[in-house]
Amino acid sequence: MIRILAILKDHRVQQFERLEDVDKNSEHIQWFWADFCTPTGEESKLLDDYFHFHPLAIEDCLLYLQRPKLDHYEDVHFFVVHAINEQTLETLEVDLFVGPNYLVTYHQDPHHEVDRAWDKILHKPRKEKHGCLHAAYTVIDELVDQYFPALQALEDQLLEFETEGGGQGFRTDLTHVFEIRTKLLRLRKTIVPMRDLLYRVINSQRIEALKHYHMFFTDIYDHLLKLSEMVESNRDMTSDLRDHYMSLNANRMNAIMKALTVITVIFMPLTFIAGIYGMNFENMPELSWHSGYYLVLLFMALLGLGMFAWFKFKGWFE
Repeated sequence: MIRILAILKDHRVQQFERLEDVDKNSEHIQWFWADFCTPTGEESKLLDDYFHFHPLAIEDCLLYLQRPKLDHYEDVHFFVVHAINEQTLETLEVDLFVGPNYLVTYHQDPHHEVDRAWDKILHKPRKEKHGCLHAAYTVIDELVDQYFPALQALEDQLLEFETEGGGQGFRTDLTHVFEIRTKLLRLRKTIVPMRDLLYRVINSQRIEALKHYHMFFTDIYDHLLKLSEMVESNRDMTSDLRDHYMSLNANRMNAIMKALTVITVIFMPLTFIAGIYGMNFENMPELSWHSGYYLVLLFMALLGLGMFAWFKFKGWFE
């Protein structure tokens, strides 16, 4: 589907369904925005047949997911930016072509962020000729704003996890921490390249109209810096939680090993005594004692209790 939003020279806003309508009204159009949403093969060919974009830029649109970047082709500036699915955190590509008096957005999947940007431009467009660059800013700003809810949801999970302490068992807790850490890494792979892209944009000397919107793009860059700091802070928190649970596990294992050691040490002399009197030699005088059995049991009980009291006195059970 292709939808076209045109800002006329008399400051009116008009929507078209076909690019041919743009040609017919070209003398009245200040600038226009053509949005390619889930385009068909025939519609994708218009990138070359109608707009005559560079083949490399068209290839980047059609083939596979690109890293966020900015390329300059004569008077057309090609942006690759990333949207995310808030539920799955899957990265989705949105391509923007900013020309002298037009903006072309190309995306294989529908995006609510692009729709919101469309509504903003529809109700409050920039009237100047280079207003298409402001439209590009609006699209990128909406995409970046969508990063916040996804990241804040992970942050809330971490805070809840840290305050409540899990309670589902060590293995389940640690697995949940690593799942959150994996999602944060996925977000980081989206946010950091976008931050680098915006840094390049605000320092670019190739986009002449940028001086009119420099503060707008700087604002997006500030948002991405904040997002980067939030990601790193949350990753540090997952590291702390991981170390915390590893320490708890180590302490739990130490307590178990201490209990087993105490039991083993107490039973070692008892086993030794039982082993001696379990030998089948004929010349063992104690075997003929009338009260020998009871004396040995009493000695073993006193020995075991004595060792237990000694260990407790030494603080082995603390």
